[in-house]
Amino acid sequence: MRTVLRILLTFVFVLTAQSEALFAQIGWAKSYQNAVVVTAEKHASKVGKKILQQGGNAVDAAVAVQFALAVTEPRAGNIGGGGFMVLHMADGGTTSLDFRERAPQKATKDMFIKDGEYQPDLSRRSALASGVPGVVDGMIKALERYGNLPLETVMAPAIKLAREGYPLTWLQAQDLNDKAEQFEKYHSSKKYFTKKDGSPYQEGDLFVQKDLANTLDRISRMGRDGFYSGVTADRIINTMDELGGIISYSDLKNYESKWRDPVTTTIKGFNLHIMPPPSSGSIAIAQMLTMLEDYNLKELGYNSAEYVHLVTEVMRRAFADRAHFLGDPDFVNIPQLELLTEKYNQQRMESFNWNKASSSDSISHGDPLQYQESKETTHFSIVDKNGNAVGVTTTLNGSFGNKIAVDGAGFLLNNEMDDFTAQPGEPNMFGLIQGKANAVAPKKRMLSSMSPTIVTKNDTTRMVLGAAGGPRIITATFHNFLNMTVFGMEPQAANSAPRFHHQWMPDKLYYEEFGLSPDTREKLKEWGHTLSATGGVGRAHTIYIDDNGLKYGSPDPRGDGTAEGY
Repeated sequence: MRTVLRILLTFVFVLTAQSEALFAQIGWAKSYQNAVVVTAEKHASKVGKKILQQGGNAVDAAVAVQFALAVTEPRAGNIGGGGFMVLHMADGGTTSLDFRERAPQKATKDMFIKDGEYQPDLSRRSALASGVPGVVDGMIKALERYGNLPLETVMAPAIKLAREGYPLTWLQAQDLNDKAEQFEKYHSSKKYFTKKDGSPYQEGDLFVQKDLANTLDRISRMGRDGFYSGVTADRIINTMDELGGIISYSDLKNYESKWRDPVTTTIKGFNLHIMPPPSSGSIAIAQMLTMLEDYNLKELGYNSAEYVHLVTEVMRRAFADRAHFLGDPDFVNIPQLELLTEKYNQQRMESFNWNKASSSDSISHGDPLQYQESKETTHFSIVDKNGNAVGVTTTLNGSFGNKIAVDGAGFLLNNEMDDFTAQPGEPNMFGLIQGKANAVAPKKRMLSSMSPTIVTKNDTTRMVLGAAGGPRIITATFHNFLNMTVFGMEPQAANSAPRFHHQWMPDKLYYEEFGLSPDTREKLKEWGHTLSATGGVGRAHTIYIDDNGLKYGSPDPRGDGTAEGY
């Protein structure tokens, strides 16, 4: 109820004033001269600020924030999962780091099929659901290449938070209580994430995680060996052996994150640098923006029936291509250049009708080769005083992953194997239908919707974008960019404005309650759209830098996010 009220209040501000001052009054929008950190959780934001004030750069702060979120946001912030990082350095260099989980060596294409039938419990709620975690390797690799501070320094705040504890917010307490029944199934999860007396968590309860503190301490002293070998590795393998998982010592030892070139697309003088595949958001966002180039969106009007109809049809086509073509680029040949051509995306819109919704059954993937010439994530954005910018999105996939904690180590495992195509035509937990390009294979990375994005103009960072929320990450990031660049919204208004989402299958137009007027909804229904109200479309944490270099930190009112800076 609190979240709904916050969103409703925010929508009123968007509609009435779009003033940064109004948002500042309710504690959301903040601006800073030097540096800014925006995360989903207040302790993590403060940790990032502290590291910047200690002389760290944006990468140092990002690593510190990631480990802090592993303590304070266990449903999504983690060391048992994986994610993506996009960086734009002050010298103009832009790159990205893929620390997405990989399938274990013993993984097989049909591992979640029994007697010819897909078994969703195996890919979502079992030890088999876990891919090899990548967060620790990714954070250390980023720090070694771009950081200024030693690992022990950037990890110290997270270790302190785990060892001494922190008071739960109302939302954090509810998140834990909501999953208590599932935690009860595993002795380790019950020990770490439910109260000993069986009572529910309350706002203000001190949440202490001593085993996690010890695990983080081993990493801070030993680097990746403190996680991928030794005591922590033993405890991961013990959990696998006990519960029927297949991650091995060899999987842990041989895991490696990978530097990749971002997908870059240019729209209205802005360059968007987006995490490349296995992130599907990069190509999808670039396609959607290209499909819209020939339309005057501002003239249509923000969230008018015509605007929602057009953008929905663009989303429908981009997500259809996502389902068919995208996967791990180390395993499948993605026609990336062809998918991003103007001619191909214009062709995708030839079937668009202003007066009628397309049927997703009739909108399949396109044929880009004729034009040759993968709910619970957390995103944070950081810009330091020198102009270095970092956007990071990480996840356990489902909220609290597969709900299995590593006994003696204090952290939860992911259920990312569900992001593979377990069986063609079968939806994953987010309702996404995916193709053979994303089939399970040993050492392969599963497709993701995580889309950290850095927007530059004349080689200077202007925005750091990204969101949490499964496939809705893509549309939330896309909406925020359009809100600021097309409709001229100030960053907090853009971040807080009502969103809508379509992902091809299921054939539904999801819209945030209070986000579309009754007459707009009626028009969309007349044109053939199937509407479904939803509580929220993503949770975005955005940084915007104006022409004078002032940095705006904009957390999403749909969660507990905060901005910190100086």
